[in-house]
Amino acid sequence: MRSKLVLAALIVLSTLPVFAQVAPAAKISGIPLGVGVGISDYGLDYGQGRRMIGISAWADYTVWHGLGIAAEGTSIFAAKPSSLTRMKQDTIKGGLIYKPHEIYHLHPYVKGLVGLGSIDFPSHNPLYTHDTYSMFAAGGGLEYRVWNTIYVRGDYEYQFWSNFHGKHTLEPSGVTIGATYYLRGIHRHY
Repeated sequence: MRSKLVLAALIVLSTLPVFAQVAPAAKISGIPLGVGVGISDYGLDYGQGRRMIGISAWADYTVWHGLGIAAEGTSIFAAKPSSLTRMKQDTIKGGLIYKPHEIYHLHPYVKGLVGLGSIDFPSHNPLYTHDTYSMFAAGGGLEYRVWNTIYVRGDYEYQFWSNFHGKHTLEPSGVTIGATYYLRGIHRHY
């Protein structure tokens, strides 16, 4: 009887290493927030063939399985066409962004945003050269990791400014090339 108890104890003790914890292959830490800045090239939709450049800044916070919230600001102010002596378009907007899983080292995303658009424009009335409008934007793009948590971003956005100078809709659109830094990092254990 004693030999059976010893044998049973040895079997139980031999299985204890099975319950040991091992280190994970990768650990994701930090908050799921990305911040970035870039150079923007926009078609103004204020006359034919008019383009200007400026800067954009953004922040994305992933909430659940690729779905997140986004905030963006854009100021289009440089390379004014000679016929537009007074022109500037600024937007501040927020909304939703969706980033599905990586595809061939590329992170695609789509976004839908609402906000305010501010415009300075040439006018025959010197007292009316600036106005602000509600607007919404749809867009998307790709991100490619270049180093640790730094990604290069290419973005396209199409904006709708409603009731521009009455019944018209202003529809500027453009591309932004920039970089995003993510506070959430992946640390590998070897």
